[in-house]
Amino acid sequence: MDTTNQKAQKPRKDRTERKKSGRSRFRLNRSSSFFKLFAILGPGLIAANAGNDAGGIATFSTSGATYQYDLLWALVVAGFCLAIVQEMCARMGVITGKGLADLIREQFGVRWTAVAMLALLVANTGVTISEFLGIAASVQVFANNVHTPWVYVVVPVSGLALWWMVTKGSYRRVEKIFLFMSLGFLAYVPAAFASNPNWGTVAHSVVLPHISGNNAYLLAAVALVGTTISPYMQFFVQSSVADKGIPANEYVYEKLDVYSGTIFAVLIAGFVVITTGAALYPHTVNDPLEAAMALNKLAGGFSLYLFGIGLFGASLLAAAVLPLSTAYGICEAFGFERGVSRSFSEAPVFQSIFTGLIIISVLITMIPNLPIIQVLVILQSLNAAMVPILLIFIILLVNNRRLMGRHVNGLVFNIISWATVILVTALVLLLLGTTIWSAIAGG
Repeated sequence: MDTTNQKAQKPRKDRTERKKSGRSRFRLNRSSSFFKLFAILGPGLIAANAGNDAGGIATFSTSGATYQYDLLWALVVAGFCLAIVQEMCARMGVITGKGLADLIREQFGVRWTAVAMLALLVANTGVTISEFLGIAASVQVFANNVHTPWVYVVVPVSGLALWWMVTKGSYRRVEKIFLFMSLGFLAYVPAAFASNPNWGTVAHSVVLPHISGNNAYLLAAVALVGTTISPYMQFFVQSSVADKGIPANEYVYEKLDVYSGTIFAVLIAGFVVITTGAALYPHTVNDPLEAAMALNKLAGGFSLYLFGIGLFGASLLAAAVLPLSTAYGICEAFGFERGVSRSFSEAPVFQSIFTGLIIISVLITMIPNLPIIQVLVILQSLNAAMVPILLIFIILLVNNRRLMGRHVNGLVFNIISWATVILVTALVLLLLGTTIWSAIAGG
């Protein structure tokens, strides 16, 4: 009997010791605020930038090519909403030391958790596939050939590299690589300048936007907001913060990480809109590859390769973050061991989910001429439908004084949070309603 109890208590003791060990990292030799910030920097920046994935780049490119700079205001709204949501999740990760799925299971029961995790798994699988399609598209951009055989080399090698990096590395090493991948987004900055935009018009569109009541325009605005706030980002940032072991008295640095990461991500998205708006407007663009090819004709090869580098970096980062957030969420929800620093033998379910999603995505991407766009649209709609429900869970949890103590939302922050829920819910309902109506009318 004693031996059995000791075995049962050992994993809990190990987790406690690991958590204490992780938290102690930031208390040792960190007398400078500058060093503390760079020690904690990571989860917020990575999560926000992962939202600028292949689907996001396609949405931003289409918006710029169709409406030029008229939708830049929507990015400002999306960035504000994203910063609010990410901050609440990061705060819960620091105070509770638990991931979002873990808290949902504890507070709302297994049934709600099972439904949420099933939807998360299906939606994230579809979006992960789109990220590897983005990697394939970037290869086609560099080769300037949609039929280049290099796709069948680069895609599986990228999948293998991501798998090896996560399964064989520690959290700190993986986080540094993710941060390095985020630098790929900087390629969109010179690409924007190379396309020679009218910066006065850009500034005017942000400060005094021209908002149209046209259905297509409103749908494009909804898509911009919807692609910026994704459920997997919230699961990832909270799990990463909890896994990293950031202490409550140093949360201010994580808050800076969240806010600066959101600002950086929104600026990059803005540069994509500006690039395509300057070079392609008023043309119709259906995917990132088409946008890059058009840039090659209208703005020169320099913009083409910068756009391709940005697309590759964006897709590669999201292709790693999406399977990770899925594995974190499911394992937290059902009590399985999880963590980047754990091996297959220590966290078999976690590593199997991560590995399985990468293998499935690579295999599907390798199918020649696969008509997958319609399927991805449906899966992305399911992903968007999860957002309002997830936001309600987040606000209820962050206001639970038993969990958060004095770190619950204040009155002003709650007003902003619920306003964000109402806004995002209205946008998602508009998006889904328009999609369903278009399908019925088209049928």
